[in-house]
Amino acid sequence: MERVNDKNSFDPTPKLKSSPIPILFVSFDENDDNCFNCGEKYVEVPFCKQKYCKKCFSHYISYLDDFSTYLDVYYTLEPQNIQEYIEIIWIFYALNKYLEKYCKLCKKSLYQGTDTFVIYGFKLCSDCYQISSGWIKSSLTNKPIPIIYLPWWYNISHCESCGSKLTFTSECQKYCTNCLIIFIGCRYCLITNIIFGFTNQSQCKKCKRVSSITVDIANIKSGNSYLDDFLLKIRVNIHNNLKIAEFNEKIKKIGKYFLPMSIGSSIYQTVEGQSKSSMEWIPYSQFTNIKEIGEGGFGIIYQATWLDGPINYGRRMRSEIVILKRFKNSKVISKYFFK
Repeated sequence: MERVNDKNSFDPTPKLKSSPIPILFVSFDENDDNCFNCGEKYVEVPFCKQKYCKKCFSHYISYLDDFSTYLDVYYTLEPQNIQEYIEIIWIFYALNKYLEKYCKLCKKSLYQGTDTFVIYGFKLCSDCYQISSGWIKSSLTNKPIPIIYLPWWYNISHCESCGSKLTFTSECQKYCTNCLIIFIGCRYCLITNIIFGFTNQSQCKKCKRVSSITVDIANIKSGNSYLDDFLLKIRVNIHNNLKIAEFNEKIKKIGKYFLPMSIGSSIYQTVEGQSKSSMEWIPYSQFTNIKEIGEGGFGIIYQATWLDGPINYGRRMRSEIVILKRFKNSKVISKYFFK
């Protein structure tokens, strides 16, 4: 991986240190019910819906003298009746900021107003959690592609641009096969890189560890080089039109705090808006109940059920009835067919 623009190199979480051992007690998928590391059922923290593995968390802090050096957490110790052991209830990675008026790390005043949306919203201190962006070179096109460095653990399970379920390739990597957006998490720093396009490596902005990226090309490519090039150019154009400059200006104007939910809205809206009018490769396995209903126009017409369904207002319309057309001699389609 080659960095194209890295002038603004800084620590995304300057008040915290990178963990000396991997942080394995949280999932990169918010919908997971069982720990990917040990298989135990996740415990849900009261009032903030954050899940964690009690067993792996206890194992993690047993190795450290002061885990608050690496994690922004509050914790309480509660005796458990007959067992008389200590259960640690933690509020992970600034999720305590739902009701906090002051940053736990730097003590800075956050929001003191009365707007309930902000009061009960997930807030982060702009000094202790710093966002940045830049460009890296794509291993697929050898051209610069945008990257955003988020200072928090981004455990979404569906693409926020198109609504497709993300494909998970490891406990800290996932990607959208439709939008070609990759999410790479660092388990030593609990921060996330979002890459708009494909590259073979990703480097953590904080600890500088490099991760190899795994992508199942079979889920993205059709096998026809002309069709693949055609679809790839559409996605590359969408990524090139991302408003990175506007995003950077928005970041510069952040005050004492920010709501992570709203930070990337302009970026995702750009991808979402253009995705609606673009095309995607749909594997044949996505169609069921296929039946022939006619013939004409150099092909055969079928009716089928598309399992994932098309994108509508950022969400997939599951099990949509669609019409398919199979062109005669489609195996010998040339590049002129796509012009």
